Amino acid sequence: MSYNGWRNYETWNVMLWIDNDEGFYNAKCSFLDEYEGSYPYKDFIEYMGLEKENTPDGIAWLSNKLDYAELDGAFEED
Repeated sequence: MSYNGWRNYETWNVMLWIDNDEGFYNAKCSFLDEYEGSYPYKDFIEYMGLEKENTPDGIAWLSNKLDYAELDGAFEED
């Protein structure tokens, strides 16, 4: 099952917040300017201190429901 072109609702929701909230988007761009690791999504969430937090819609930033490969791919495209 997919959701708006993403693997599922949870994966779509976290990227929606990151790419459509000016503060998150600017933080992501700054993070990626310096980043050289292998797991950009998880590392970004840790960088932001959101490991135990949820999006404003109640989706955990780190969850077994997320497609981390798809999220990492989205970060690598930027």
